[in-house]
Amino acid sequence: MKELTKEYFESMQNAYENDRVAKAVRRAMFKTDVMDLAKVQEKLNETQHQFSINIPTMKATSQGQSGRCWIFAGCNFLREEVSKKCNIEDFELSQNYIAYCDKLEKINYTMESIIKLKDASWDDRTLMWVLQGGINDGGQWDMFTAIIKKYGVMPKSAFPESKMSGATRNWATLVNRRLRKFASEVHAFKDDNDKIYELKDKCMRELYSFTTSAFGLPPKTFDFEYVDKDKNYHIDNGLDPHTFYDKYVGLNLDDYVSLINSPTVDKPYYERFTVNFVGNVVGNDVTYLNVTMDDMKKAVIDTLKDGHIVWFGSDCGKWGDRVSGIWDPDSFDLESLFGFDFEIDKENALYYSESAMNHAMCITGVNLDGDKPTKWRIENSWGTENADKGYYLASDRWFDEQVFQAVINKKYLSEKILKCLDSKPHELNPWDPMGTLAD
Repeated sequence: MKELTKEYFESMQNAYENDRVAKAVRRAMFKTDVMDLAKVQEKLNETQHQFSINIPTMKATSQGQSGRCWIFAGCNFLREEVSKKCNIEDFELSQNYIAYCDKLEKINYTMESIIKLKDASWDDRTLMWVLQGGINDGGQWDMFTAIIKKYGVMPKSAFPESKMSGATRNWATLVNRRLRKFASEVHAFKDDNDKIYELKDKCMRELYSFTTSAFGLPPKTFDFEYVDKDKNYHIDNGLDPHTFYDKYVGLNLDDYVSLINSPTVDKPYYERFTVNFVGNVVGNDVTYLNVTMDDMKKAVIDTLKDGHIVWFGSDCGKWGDRVSGIWDPDSFDLESLFGFDFEIDKENALYYSESAMNHAMCITGVNLDGDKPTKWRIENSWGTENADKGYYLASDRWFDEQVFQAVINKKYLSEKILKCLDSKPHELNPWDPMGTLAD
């Protein structure tokens, strides 16, 4: 390894001090954010919040200081069915209920993963991944549907947010400390299976109590009260989470396919993949079908044309202005500002840890120039204060580069894609970029 020598350092400093452009940039950056300086004013006309297809949806929601975007996006997707059936202007499903069930399932999943790895040394990469990642808020579409199928849903009025459900850091810190202690106990008794499951039962009961105290105790039954758009009052008594889902949502979640776009040589198109040690409900794997971006866009557009919104996953940390609500690489010019190129293609961004799916939202509209999309309308879960009352805009280039996943009903998929759905999935390591959790 080469040292950064004093002489080399001084040569860089001398060159910098004689660079008038660098001096001007330094002056500007002292009081201005770098991305504000790089804004391209000429692009404003192309990023107005106007769309040729714009599905009417409800008020944007807020996930608070939590990483539950995948749950909020899923609930926003499902609540549109409730709206159609009940003619409701605004409504939310209980995100806290789904998060509560997810947390308990993740605790069990993590303990089972620790037991499965009981013969591994403490520095085994997979065990380290399980313990360092621990329990968090993040998730995937298949994790959302696993909870819905097992536990159902309920209105937010039946199980509202708690103080900790919207700010989960302290809860997660303590739960993960207890699970790491459990891992050390399993290692100490790795040859005694009865003792291991005795320890698991003790830990599960402790963390059930702690989690229920933090998030609340969900009701077994509840009443559904609402006033429709015509100001008529309705009440449906004595529902449980499954009867509510069947009556007011009714979607067959097995009809939906998780498509990904990963243009990497290790993931051929039109093949299925699963990720080891990523999930929540034991026995329910996270699976994807890798397709081209053209395939994904066509499926999304066909869905929107038919009046349905789309749950999708992306990297929302790139090329965005949270206040205006615009994601567009061409709206920023860093190269002119700093004199070097920041571009990296999608394949290498995945390979070299520059990008991965980290946020889930819903696509509710698109602007088409003929058959070509130019911009996309996105329902986020960051509240209504920014963007277009919480609805964001993404350019088509941003979609190409930063979107990794879209969940599509089978009826909008081509025969070529449908034929791939029964193939056996390839197994990916848990640290694969496609294994990241949206939060």
